[in-house]
Parts: sequence; structure tokens; C-alpha cells
Amino acid sequence: MQTDERIRRARPEDIPAIVELVYALAEYERAPEECHLTADQLQTALFGDTPAAFCHVAEHEGQVAGCAIWFLNFSTWRGVHGIYLEDLFVRPETRGTGLGKALLTALAQECVRNNYERLEWSVLNWNTPALDFYQSLGAKPQDEWTTYRLTDGALKNLGS
Repeated sequence: MQTDERIRRARPEDIPAIVELVYALAEYERAPEECHLTADQLQTALFGDTPAAFCHVAEHEGQVAGCAIWFLNFSTWRGVHGIYLEDLFVRPETRGTGLGKALLTALAQECVRNNYERLEWSVLNWNTPALDFYQSLGAKPQDEWTTYRLTDGALKNLGS
């Protein structure tokens, strides 16, 4: 299994760059007002006593230029874990250099190495460049499923 030297697991000193990338992704996805991530939150999620998320970063010319933030999910039908890719983002000025594909390859390698059977993520329907990119890698859209989300007041009402 060949690894790309531009891709590595995130380290605590990468937190500010990763937070910046998450905010850039929120801007790209036309929802900057919905992003409230803090460096402390990400530090705890990635490097706290019980990490809830994981992250790979892509480097370009010695700087963090992209990231893939992910967590484990579980398939009851397959009986094993998989990876859910929460965020994949590469700085616009470094797109086309293979960093996005290299980040996804690293996650696929995590799956193979750990006998995980799925690598899944969501894509906004209007994001044609991303849709085309993922399909070029052999990813298949799961059009028969609709994603639901509870947040804010609706989540608090249900949980009260």
C-alpha cells in the first residue's frame, strides 16, 4: 500500500489551520453563519481523552492545504465499522494537485487496514465539481436515501 508523503494524520499544532479550513469550507458551501467551531472544541474532539473524530491533513509547500475530518460509524447490516467523512476541503489555490484524491486514498487505506467496509460522505446537490470528482473515483450516489437533521430548537424540544 503506497502512501502519499503529502498526507499525514493531524497533530495538535495543526488545529488553527484546520479550523481555518473548516471556516473556508463553510464559506464555500454558502453557510458561513452556521459554522461555530472553536480551536478548543476541535482540540478536544481530535486529541482529548476520548477522541470522537480523526483528521488527516494535506501539506503543500510545508503548509496545511487541506484536511479530511472523519469519524467511525457502524453498519448493522455488515456488522463492522466504516468511516464517515464529515469534511473534505482543499484550499482553492492547491486544487488540481491531487491533494483531494490523496486524502480520500488515505481514508480508503484506513478502511482496508482496519477491515472497515464503508467510506461514506454527503455532498451538496449543487456542488457539481465535487460530484464529478467523487464519481470519477468510482463513488456511487445514494439517491434513495434522504438525510434528516435535528438542530437548535427542534433538537431541544425533542430532547426535553
